[in-house]
Amino acid sequence: MNIALWIIQVILALLFIMVGIMKLFMPIAGLQKSLPWVGDVTSITVRYIGTCELLGGLGLILPAFIHSISDLTIVAAFGLALVMIYAGIFHFTRKEFSNIPVNVVLFALTIFLAVGRLLLSPL
Repeated sequence: MNIALWIIQVILALLFIMVGIMKLFMPIAGLQKSLPWVGDVTSITVRYIGTCELLGGLGLILPAFIHSISDLTIVAAFGLALVMIYAGIFHFTRKEFSNIPVNVVLFALTIFLAVGRLLLSPL
């Protein structure tokens, strides 16, 4: 179980760090080409979401590397699950139904990781 959790943890961390950096540092016009919703919210909102995703991704992996505050991984996973809930609701209200399965899968993986690290195989 520990190996499966590590695989999910690393994949999620890389994904959220990559997407967070993209939303934080790419020009809004460039982001809008691949993420059409970006043009309908403020740039502050996009940067805030990017910050949450970047910090959440770092929170998934850094505690294992520094061998400290291992509960941060659990908190980060639950926080990213919450971000995915809000993302799913946002896409649902905009009738962007093709985006929701990604949010559901990421939500499930983050919850699995949080519960796994909390109960099954703590760091």
